[in-house]
Amino acid sequence: MKVSSVFKVKSPEIRALHLTWIAFFITFYVWFNMAPLASSMLKSVDWLSPDDLKLFAICNVALTIPARIIVGMALDRFGPRRVFSVLMVTMSVPALAFAFGDTMTQLLVSRLVLSSIGASFVVGIHMTALWFKPRDIGFAEGFYAGWGNFGSAAAAMSLPTIAITMYGGADGWRWAIAQSAIVMAAYGVYYWFAITDGPDAKAHRKPRKAAAMEVSSWADMIKLILWTIPLVGVLGILVWRIQNMGYLSTTGAVIAYLAIVAVVIYQIVQILRVNVPILKQGVPEDDRYPFSSVAALNSTYFANFGAELAVVSMLPMFFEETWGLNPATAGLIAASFAFVNLVARPMGGLVSDRMGNRRFVMLSYMFGIGIGFVLMAMLDASWPLIVAIAITIFTSFFVQGAEGATFGIIPSIKRRITGQISGMAGAYGNVGAVVYLTIFTFVTPTQFFYIIATGAFLSWLICLIWLKEPEGAFDEEYHVSSVDRMIEEQAALKAGQAAR
Repeated sequence: MKVSSVFKVKSPEIRALHLTWIAFFITFYVWFNMAPLASSMLKSVDWLSPDDLKLFAICNVALTIPARIIVGMALDRFGPRRVFSVLMVTMSVPALAFAFGDTMTQLLVSRLVLSSIGASFVVGIHMTALWFKPRDIGFAEGFYAGWGNFGSAAAAMSLPTIAITMYGGADGWRWAIAQSAIVMAAYGVYYWFAITDGPDAKAHRKPRKAAAMEVSSWADMIKLILWTIPLVGVLGILVWRIQNMGYLSTTGAVIAYLAIVAVVIYQIVQILRVNVPILKQGVPEDDRYPFSSVAALNSTYFANFGAELAVVSMLPMFFEETWGLNPATAGLIAASFAFVNLVARPMGGLVSDRMGNRRFVMLSYMFGIGIGFVLMAMLDASWPLIVAIAITIFTSFFVQGAEGATFGIIPSIKRRITGQISGMAGAYGNVGAVVYLTIFTFVTPTQFFYIIATGAFLSWLICLIWLKEPEGAFDEEYHVSSVDRMIEEQAALKAGQAAR
């Protein structure tokens, strides 16, 4: 697939790509619609404080992690068209509730529920995988993610202007947020009718069970359990942070911790319920896949996307304090880290397609991330500002490219459970952000950059040992196993019986 192909909008798969990245763009625009209007909120609502907004920022990512897991399961069962449409329409409700909230509780709860919209990323990943061939999937996924992620930057650039010029007054921020919610709901309805789950009915292959990811061996089941625990367990860090800020009592924190433990136990039980019967029966050789590859990609997204979310939140202040810049200039320079997304993510996927070895590309990008953050850790006021900016862009290039390379591999691991694999890897990106941002509160920026560099090198080592080059990663079609055909035949039989 050539870069120029994205302009061939009459092509069904290119049209699907554009429809899907726009949906992702809108959801991220709504997800990040609070931060640009924070100062306006403080001015118009006299009972809000800066600490309240910090709490809202924590709530804004709290449910993204479990939501990505749940949405990943829903994808494999219902298909991305339905899930994306329902997600956009449903999430417009808490967005509107936040826009017109007049109590602390209403703002808090609506922001918490709205954080689930962060799961939109994995929906589009799955949809794109249904439309594109294995040989082209890297660039397609990178293009989707790069342009969709730009929604957060677009929100930062446009929402203050919309609030001031279009609406004005003390409540301008409310109408700006409400407008973004209404646009998302409208596009959700449009998306339902504008697209299908792949070019034909056979594109979307359902798993035998959507309650948990299928594995190929007993050892892989143990690995799945061990990698599942942190996904929900990390929410304990968020509870601890909220309690320390004084917004949650000891009793409330204990209840939250018990709920987290209950969810972890429930997930483990579901893994056992799904996989024990399958493993007892035996998994056909042509239906096996290495879960170690999934674990390796979990680690890459923890180390690249997790680092991106964490660094973006601290970079403006780093430039401001280190080089004595004003906030506006520091923010503009720091924005370069996110702007690279538009080019670096698609390029990461494109390189993955062109090199003929997706594993090698993944290893190269992760090593580059480690080198980049080591260089950033060495920066201080003695370095010329222009060199610091160049190193920041260099590092971002590898971070964003690695994200594109990660999802250039995922669709080829096991087609039938692409949604669940995407959901798990995507959730680990948010786990990384929570862990890194928590660590940042205890260390200096220099130490922080060294820590995330260490995370990248550890991920590189995990990939070196565990990541396997997917079979058929550059084929015309995805591998169809004997189990895939059996599931398809059973579905056709049920459909025939229902029609009688």
